[in-house]
Amino acid sequence: MTSASLLIVDDEKTTRDGLRLALEEKFDVYVAEDAASAFEMLERERFDVLLTDLRLPKEDGLRLIDRAKSLAKPPVCILMTAYGSDETIVEAMKRGADDYIAKGRLDIDLLELKIDKALRTRSLEAENTALHRQLDVRFGLENIVGESAAMREVFETVRQVADSRATVLIRGESGTGKELVTRAIHQLSPRARGPLVIVHGGALAPTLLESELFGHEKGAFTGAHERRIGRFEQAQGGTLFLDEIGEIDATVQVKLLRFLDARTFERVGSSKTLVADVRLVAATHRDLHAMVRDGRFREDLYYRLRVVEIILPALRERPSDIPLLANTFLREFAEANGKKLNGFSNEALEAMMSHAWPGNVRELRFAVERAVVLSRHENIGLRDLPPEVRQPRAHTSPGPHPFGTSSPTSPQTHADFHTSPASTSTSTPAPTPAGGLTVQEAEKQLIIQALRDTGGNRTEAAERIGISRRTLHRKLHEYRLEGF
Repeated sequence: MTSASLLIVDDEKTTRDGLRLALEEKFDVYVAEDAASAFEMLERERFDVLLTDLRLPKEDGLRLIDRAKSLAKPPVCILMTAYGSDETIVEAMKRGADDYIAKGRLDIDLLELKIDKALRTRSLEAENTALHRQLDVRFGLENIVGESAAMREVFETVRQVADSRATVLIRGESGTGKELVTRAIHQLSPRARGPLVIVHGGALAPTLLESELFGHEKGAFTGAHERRIGRFEQAQGGTLFLDEIGEIDATVQVKLLRFLDARTFERVGSSKTLVADVRLVAATHRDLHAMVRDGRFREDLYYRLRVVEIILPALRERPSDIPLLANTFLREFAEANGKKLNGFSNEALEAMMSHAWPGNVRELRFAVERAVVLSRHENIGLRDLPPEVRQPRAHTSPGPHPFGTSSPTSPQTHADFHTSPASTSTSTPAPTPAGGLTVQEAEKQLIIQALRDTGGNRTEAAERIGISRRTLHRKLHEYRLEGF
């Protein structure tokens, strides 16, 4: 196991040499005589521990700790002082010192214990950060795919609302990803360590939903043989996601309104008022405003729910995201099924771009999973797709799809897409996919956004889109984007 690296900073040579001899058996030790030379060493290479005297020529140890903690990967900082008052020690801790030790009668065993403790603490913090990063990848925004302007707006709203306590209303058609957005809000919020409890409002009868949400006491109604803890109590300290809130009846609406106003409720059959620290995220595919107008949903509840409203676009309204989503699902299901697939055929991509996707992202996901399972070739072909996706819509004919065959695995496996003269003509526009963009317009927007997101790095942009670098260069020339 590699020893931790230790930089000792002291202007007294006897102290530097003595500490080096005492610690070099356990640590990889380096020394410096002043703050300036120490910081030069810290900038050149990474040290695990900085052990510095408080009193140094020109620049003191506190200032050195300030500078060390400003590095991208700062060391553990321990301050040595023979003059330390309580005020000095408090100031050192405020400025980033991890620990301190008295220099007068320096106890080497105690110093080693302090160094080991600080290193263990940093290791645990690093593991915790890595775990949270993994959770973010699984449940955060990284799990929601989209580069279109509409989805970028959704991402920005999620980031802004996550840290707040605000109630959120998510509207969107079935299959647009309302639960995924809720998971992202929860995971990016201070409540991430608390539970996320999910209730589907349309799946239960009104009396059962009231009991499900708020709980009930034994004997509250026929069949209530024991006390039941409701979902609000289960979600204490976390988030409750109430899907299809437009389906709930008037009785439950009243109790929800009271909870949002006072954060209190009673179990069914009880007069005891309970308090719950729970954030509510609600979702619906219905037009709640129209339901309010028709008297089918309480107006006061409607406005309490939509403190922040997030509207998820239908997949047909963001066609430029279809290639990204399709390739993301292809990678996922190819790995899950142990298959090596290079991408989609031109015909399969054309069909997916032309399909209306009434089931939205969920329907696309299932279509790609089916295609991966049925495919017998390196590329997903048209015949691998569901019949309803293979059939073009009556009001439009499928046009060339952005980027042709794409590969989820290696840029070298991408096949270049050669458009026909008709598809590249400036005088004859390409067929328009649902949402109003031509395929060429969607393709151009996708390229521009990928270049913006990667700071103009064409290799990274090509990988993000799912095409080869050569194809990207050809497309840049085709759309006159060489100078982007």
